[in-house]
Amino acid sequence: MPRQAPYLAVAEALRTRILAGEWEIGERLPSRARLAEEYGVGRNVTQRAVDLLIGNGLLEGRTGSGTYVRVQRERLRMVRSRHGSPSLAAARERGRAGAWDSHSQVRVPAPGDIAERLAISPGDLCVTTHYEFLADGQPVQLSASWEPMAITGGTPIVLPERGPLAGKGVVERMRSIGVDVASVIELPRPARASQEQANLLGIGAGDLVLQIERTIYDTAARPVETADIVIPDVRREVAYEFGVDRP
Repeated sequence: MPRQAPYLAVAEALRTRILAGEWEIGERLPSRARLAEEYGVGRNVTQRAVDLLIGNGLLEGRTGSGTYVRVQRERLRMVRSRHGSPSLAAARERGRAGAWDSHSQVRVPAPGDIAERLAISPGDLCVTTHYEFLADGQPVQLSASWEPMAITGGTPIVLPERGPLAGKGVVERMRSIGVDVASVIELPRPARASQEQANLLGIGAGDLVLQIERTIYDTAARPVETADIVIPDVRREVAYEFGVDRP
């Protein structure tokens, strides 16, 4: 049998001690240097072990203060599925969230990376909408959406959360102006929360988050919307559901 990596062994030992109550919730752990000495490993090993437990939501790091046992919270499951339209998926997410805030801006020039994702020129005008989703009064998700005004400008759906189809989702809104959505591509990446994201989500800067880059395409393979979704790992777990094509 292959030998377990040292940092995994240290992480498991620390997890056992934490769950046994050696350190109370909110209590500070010994320094990484002291833990390295105790386990007879290098500081980089204890750093990786502690980072793993922070990523798993068992510990939290506080800048300039140390590492603490974290208050455990229930993680909500978010199912992202190809079954049904993105508008239905958004409705399910909103239903679980219980509440959300949104703010839209019109005539925002597309920055270079967004322009590339939307297959438009940098500086082309877009509508951008920022969302904050809540569950039990706690923030559980951020989303920043971009739609080209070349598609929605001058129509009743230019503002996603206002007008006759407010909150109905991209698919239904686009269909109302003769644009049929055909596919969605999502690119998930693990990341660490920026200070701004941490402030909005009520987590620590550097805490583990899942970033999802989503782009929605019409039947002509034209991007009609792109969004950056940020989900705090400690609050939500993400599951992808795929159907099986039958002959």
